[in-house]
Parts: sequence; C-alpha cells; structure tokens
Amino acid sequence: MKLILSRVAKSRLQITFLPILVLSALLILTLIAWTPSAKAQVSNFENAEGEISGTVLMDVDKRPATQVEVSLKSRAAGIFRTVLTDLDGHFKVRDLPHGTYDIVVDEQGFEAAETSTDLNGPSTNLVVYLKSKSGSIPRGNFTVSVRELKIPEKARTEFEKGLDRAAKKDPAGGLGHFQKAVEMFPKYFEAYYNMGAVDMSLGRYDEAMMAFQASIDLSGGQYALADFGYGYVLCLEGKAREAERIIRRGLEFDDVSAEGFVILSEALTQLNRLDEAEKSAHEALLRNQNHPGAYLALADVAEKKGDDRAEVQALDNYLKLQPNSPASGLARKLRDAAARRLLNSSP
Repeated sequence: MKLILSRVAKSRLQITFLPILVLSALLILTLIAWTPSAKAQVSNFENAEGEISGTVLMDVDKRPATQVEVSLKSRAAGIFRTVLTDLDGHFKVRDLPHGTYDIVVDEQGFEAAETSTDLNGPSTNLVVYLKSKSGSIPRGNFTVSVRELKIPEKARTEFEKGLDRAAKKDPAGGLGHFQKAVEMFPKYFEAYYNMGAVDMSLGRYDEAMMAFQASIDLSGGQYALADFGYGYVLCLEGKAREAERIIRRGLEFDDVSAEGFVILSEALTQLNRLDEAEKSAHEALLRNQNHPGAYLALADVAEKKGDDRAEVQALDNYLKLQPNSPASGLARKLRDAAARRLLNSSP
C-alpha cells in the first residue's frame, strides 16, 4: 500500500496508542483497582464547571460495589462519560457543564440502576443501590457468573500476573502468564484477548489475529474488545472494509466505551469516508472527552481533508493530554508542519 510520508508517520503515531488502549480497557474486567483515564485529564469544554460524585452500594447489605461501571449522560450537552467505582464503591466525574444528567449503573448479575441528578453548583453527590437478579451468586463485593466460578484460582493468578506486567509497561513479560492461564482454563477468552494485544504490540499480527479470534469464538462473539482488537489489526494491514464490519459487530455489544469508535474512525478514514470517520471520532469524545486516540483520529481525518486548522487543533488537544508520551515528539512535528502550511496559506 503506497502512502505519502506524512500519512505513514501518522499511521505510526496511531499504532502507538492501541496496545495501551486495549490493555487498559481489559483492567475493567479484573479486580485490580484501576483509575479511568479521566484522572489526569484536561477539559476541552470551556463551560465545564462542576463534578458529579457518588457511591454505589449493594442493596441487600449496603456494602460498596467495587469496580462497577457508572455511565453519565447530559440531557442538554450530549456529553457521555463512563467511570469505574473504586474499592470503596466511590466514583467521581469532573469538568462537567451544569445541567441534568441521567446516570446508569450496569453490572452483570444485577438489575440496571437508573437515576438522574441536577448539577447546578460546583458539585453534587448521590448514592445508587444495586439489586441482585434472581439466581445470581454473591461473593464478597461482587456477583459472579457460573463461568467465573469455574475458572481455577491458579489460572486467575496467572492472568492477574500478566496484567500486572502490562501495568508496569512490560506487556511482553506478561505473555507467558496469559499462556499459562489458558493452559489451565482453555475457555479463558479474556486471557486470549490479552495475548492478542501483546502480540499486536510486538508486531506479530498473524499471532494477534489468531488470539483475538480465539477470544471471539470462546465468548460466543459477545466480547467486544476482541472484535475491536481484530478490527484494528485489519486496519494495520490495510483491510479496512473487513475491519469496518467486525468493529461494527463489536459496537453492537458495546457502544458505551470510546475505543470502538476510535478504531472505526481509522477504518473509515482508510476507506476515504471522511465525514463518517470524523463523526465516529466525535462519538468517541462524547463517551470520553479526553480520549487521546480520538484526537489522533480527528487529526488523521483533517490531514486527508487538507484542513490544516483542524489538524493543528486536534494535535494540540492530543498534546495537552499526552505531552510526554513516546509519540509526542512526532505529534509536535506534524502539528508544526500543519501550522506552517496554515500560515503560508493566509492572505
């Protein structure tokens, strides 16, 4: 596939974020205390003024619900954010404009809890209760499925060791642990997914696709992250049309997280459907207004449209969020080149 130099550079820039993206996303499924990327983010909404915080508790015994997903959507601004509760069941979302927000807490084994709150001042706080569905099996702070109970403890331990290596920026060091986990529990689709993420980060695309496909098959096609990972590898190989189909399949199961929309934007950009690609990147930002990958996707669209102003703005936003990332140097060069073109085109 023939690409101009700037396009190649930008493609490399985008490749850097997905292994981090997918490995971070998988932490949602573990018992590891994970802070969402909103922790050290810069707001892009000039009228962002307040925060919504709260606590999620089990209805039956009032214990904290740990690592459950809380979704907030603004009725007026259309902002969509998701966070996880911490080990005490607390959550907090900052940099929100005033208005009314619908809040949904959705956790496997529980009835979805829905409420709303008005953010009229600097902050508002609420408590949400989760009620168990009939037939669920409580264990500690979690409700687990029959499948989860079948996972041997040693397999869980190996899986978490692999995640620990990834968290320490050594994903290759975790590969052996994921392999041991699937040896002990061959249906461990989350471990196969992580194996794919590691292989992709090492440039072993064939192995990554095999691991992602195993995750898809073992999960019955209901594990969206595996679809996103498989689709992204296809994008890297220039198979954008096939990638779009698989990514959209994943979005049928998970249209809450930003990752799928970022990867879909890349596929649509390769297909030269630039307006759709731009819309998909903005869909990602509605779900996470500070997703670095979404701004890279917007920069890619702007470069192909020849919109230097939009490219500068997108890369500025990226650099605010990732000033010291491995890709920041290249991002600055691309941003400065676009700024020079913009200056030279001014009357």
